[in-house]
Amino acid sequence: MAKILVVDDEPVLVKGIKFNLEHEGYQVQTGCDGQEAVDLAREGSFDLIILDLMMPKIDGLQACMRIREFSNVPVIMLTARGEDADKIMGFESGADDYITKPFNILELKARVRALLRRSGATVQQQGGSEQLTVGHITLDTVERSARKDGVPVELTAKEFDLMELLMRNPGRVYSRENLLNVVWGYEYIGEFRTVDVHIRRLREKLELDPANPAYIRTKWGVGYYLSNR
Repeated sequence: MAKILVVDDEPVLVKGIKFNLEHEGYQVQTGCDGQEAVDLAREGSFDLIILDLMMPKIDGLQACMRIREFSNVPVIMLTARGEDADKIMGFESGADDYITKPFNILELKARVRALLRRSGATVQQQGGSEQLTVGHITLDTVERSARKDGVPVELTAKEFDLMELLMRNPGRVYSRENLLNVVWGYEYIGEFRTVDVHIRRLREKLELDPANPAYIRTKWGVGYYLSNR
């Protein structure tokens, strides 16, 4: 299991990243300032570090340079700045990758996987099958395609991500906030109607009777889950 350190002074962002990475099977530790990033990196054995640029005590650039004095662990730099000069400074400080806020959480996870592959770290993925099936619904997670009773169904990227999450975790009830964290990322927190609309569309596309769904179920007052019965 790959171990990842996430350091940022925005608690909501850290919470969202931690939730998503742990869902992917990673072990995650967090910090909130640049000095803590250096101390944790020195004390722990991490496979990857996600580091914010603008932080208290010392900024991400200084933290990265200090970490490079004793470790070659891959570093992804997060920042609200998008200028080329800032990116160059990030790379010169020793960062391996750079992502600008706000970002799609799926993009961050993809970059994490890519860096871990390059570094040779072991990644534990949830669900080893290329196909997920419940009742008449089948998802191919490699081709990112869906079928209902063998007939192809067109899903948007977010619809597919949402359905894959539910199918990988049958019976687990997700609140709207959790679904927003996993599928849409931290910048959508509070937009609960987004989840409801996508659930309705998934039922219309995949359920035999959308008005009385057999699989994409609602736990009233809590959230949504997939029934495999």
